[in-house]
Amino acid sequence: MFCKVNSAGLRGIEGYSVSVEVDVGDGLPGMTMVGALSSEVREAQDRVRTALKNSGYYFRPRKVTVNLSPADIRKGGTGFDFPIAVGMLCAYNVLEAERIRDAVLIGELGLNGELKPVKGILSLVSAARKNGYRRCFLPGDNVREGRAIKGIQIVGVESLRQMAEFMGTSGRIPQEEWDDEEAGEEEAYETDYSQVQGQLLMKRATEVAVAGYHNLLYIGPAGGGKTMIAERIPTIMPSCTPEECLEISKVYSICGLLPERGTLVRRRPFRSPHHSITGRALTGGGRNPVPGEMSLASGGVLFLDEFPEFSKHTIEMMRQPLEKKKVILSRVSGSYEFPANFMLVAAMNPCECGFYPDRNKCRCTEQQVRRYLGKISKPILDRIDICVEAAPVNFEDLQSARPQESSGEIRRRVERARRIQAERFKGAGISFNSEMKEEHIRRYCRLKKSDEQFFRQVYRNMNLSARAYSRILKVSRTVADLAEEEHIDHEHLCEAISYRSLEEKYWHN
Repeated sequence: MFCKVNSAGLRGIEGYSVSVEVDVGDGLPGMTMVGALSSEVREAQDRVRTALKNSGYYFRPRKVTVNLSPADIRKGGTGFDFPIAVGMLCAYNVLEAERIRDAVLIGELGLNGELKPVKGILSLVSAARKNGYRRCFLPGDNVREGRAIKGIQIVGVESLRQMAEFMGTSGRIPQEEWDDEEAGEEEAYETDYSQVQGQLLMKRATEVAVAGYHNLLYIGPAGGGKTMIAERIPTIMPSCTPEECLEISKVYSICGLLPERGTLVRRRPFRSPHHSITGRALTGGGRNPVPGEMSLASGGVLFLDEFPEFSKHTIEMMRQPLEKKKVILSRVSGSYEFPANFMLVAAMNPCECGFYPDRNKCRCTEQQVRRYLGKISKPILDRIDICVEAAPVNFEDLQSARPQESSGEIRRRVERARRIQAERFKGAGISFNSEMKEEHIRRYCRLKKSDEQFFRQVYRNMNLSARAYSRILKVSRTVADLAEEEHIDHEHLCEAISYRSLEEKYWHN
């Protein structure tokens, strides 16, 4: 007898519908699975047969054929165990498949018949809702996560036996409602900018970067507070919208990194990988491609400390994602797209010993300095909007009892600037000044005649690229937004230019 059960699979970070077709017929007894399957899916036949036996189901040996359709898309993961087992029960006439005609089944089976949680539930349930299914049967540990997707009923199942009860003639499928008990939770951070003494220039540059979602580079000697300031950036970023929470959580769900109990990610991500990270771990990949650090940082901050210590190849792999805000991986099986809409924040010493250009302390040769700084190429520098120097903190600043500006105060200014941008770009398909295209720059970044002459001279003297020219104007627009000014004035332009001056100091000497 033939039976079809609905399920879902993952392709990149998006889910898609999968039909689990089971046929029980005459022929040489055994179980055959087809449909472009990975090794973990092929192993499902052993898990399923043992789980059925230990759940009390015994069948006359028959020829069992299982097809996962569409057969031209490679299937991965362990979430097909559950629908395969239910499909076999229906094909053997133990259960009636009509009761799950409008439902999707997802879950891994233990050998005792219990259901175990799987990764990527948010994307899988989203696909089920998009394709018009009314309910989704999930392992109990995945229920809380699944209920974040509204518009589809989520039913928790603990074992095959319980599923059989639901599908029985007298069984009742529970009608459980979504309870958004976390909606009112406030963000709380243990760190705050009020804990940072001095470094006013770095704080200001960070505020400008966050307000316009610009990429940022700190450069200076060790111990100047670069990492301390970077780690507090999420405290001045606006809260995630519900849509952003869901998109960020999808990536974390696929990687199995959601908080315990299946709650959504409600804070802006802050990812700080070690400089020994491989290119694949940064961009994502694998035989069944999964997101990397750039995707895990999407919607938040990717902090690369000791920037030149990363391999040059790894750094260069960020060129396209920094421009396109996404990672596209091409494989024989197809093309996979992951989000990479992050704010890059990097920190570095000016040389190996960290004291250049102070020749009283620096012991590096000119060649060593050039080799060290040369690990950061011109194309990467052009993609960094703001570069600020971390000057050594003096003793008086450390001893000062004067209260420092808190993250909350800075955040309020950032939010005002973000609201201005949201109003400006309404309907334009972008959200931040850093995303402006040439037509937006010409419209919103006009300069006075005197400032045009000034900028022309700066452009020639600093030997700027066309990309650097555009980025200076974008930063100028953000500085003006923070001042709540409609037009870019001379002081706004000068501040933006000053954030490119370190490139001249360190890389063009």
